[in-house]
Amino acid sequence: MLVPVRLGVGRLVNMVDTKVRTAAEQIERANATSVTPVVFIHGLWLLPTSWERWAAVFDQAGYASVTPGWPDDPDTVEEANAHPEVFARKTVGQVANHYAELVGRLKRKPAVIGHSFGGLLAQIVAGRGLSSATVAIDPAPFRGVLPLPLSALKAASPVLTNPANRSKAVPLTYEQFRFAFANAVSESEARELYKTFAVPAPGAPLFQAATANLNPWTEAQVDSKNPERGPLLIISGEKDNTVPWAISNASYKKQRRNQGVTEITEMPNRGHSLVIDGGWREVADTALAFVKRFV
Repeated sequence: MLVPVRLGVGRLVNMVDTKVRTAAEQIERANATSVTPVVFIHGLWLLPTSWERWAAVFDQAGYASVTPGWPDDPDTVEEANAHPEVFARKTVGQVANHYAELVGRLKRKPAVIGHSFGGLLAQIVAGRGLSSATVAIDPAPFRGVLPLPLSALKAASPVLTNPANRSKAVPLTYEQFRFAFANAVSESEARELYKTFAVPAPGAPLFQAATANLNPWTEAQVDSKNPERGPLLIISGEKDNTVPWAISNASYKKQRRNQGVTEITEMPNRGHSLVIDGGWREVADTALAFVKRFV
């Protein structure tokens, strides 16, 4: 049994601010071992450093963690907030191809874990037959997922209310972050999460997801029937405002048409920040247990 990792706020800030290995270095490191890689994909308003504690847990469990960013991701939250323009104009298709190319450089087919839009990207990668097992945590919707709860619209409104945001990078105010990510934690923890993790995000993916069911050629679509998709687990936070149960469950219903194992679980009393807040370890252990069953 793994010993839970508990870090104080000060130590967490220092850890997240530490420059991590480049994607190329992580892939080289993974290829130099005889163990299965696990690729982590972050979502909007976060950086790859949001996965550092997860990576330590999976490394300890005998996997080789790889935490590549989206194209042009800065190394730190400070750099990201100082240069928001680097996030602009990133699309779902561009980022999905980026991760597919990185996964293709691994000698062994990895497990893939993604959160939010990273959960959508993880399903796209799996739908291309590139994943040995996939965990999609509060995943953004894809074409064919029809529910659109009011809370999800409100969470996306900082971007979607202005069409010009499609080509821009959009930050969240603390109040917007509190609603979209940190509604299920205390005020003090919410403020610390915002300070430690929040960065601007490209507007284009949200517009793509919002119009996916109107556009047959949308990049926000998943090959859910590919027999090479592999096992898939969807994790939903009970109190998530951004990706409520209705969206996660609709994604599950689309995915369960696949001949592979398809499962869904709900984490009680958890919001969209479930991968970075004080309860992250429970979610990480749930994902790890699923991966261990198949990889």
